[in-house]
Amino acid sequence: MITEIGITAGDIWHYLDQHGEVSFAQLASGIDRPKEFLFMSLGWLAREGHIILNKEGDNYKISLRR
Repeated sequence: MITEIGITAGDIWHYLDQHGEVSFAQLASGIDRPKEFLFMSLGWLAREGHIILNKEGDNYKISLRR
């Protein structure tokens, strides 16, 4: 499972690098992975300081930390 989380984290990083700030819904539709892996991978990236999560209403905006 750790391998899948790491691969998904890489997919997220590349998606954000290409698209800039996106909502979780945009990210989920742009990356064909189960939502559980997206959540775990976002947590990993956030803990490592690679992404910024901003709550906007009922949604989150996600971007790379530059």
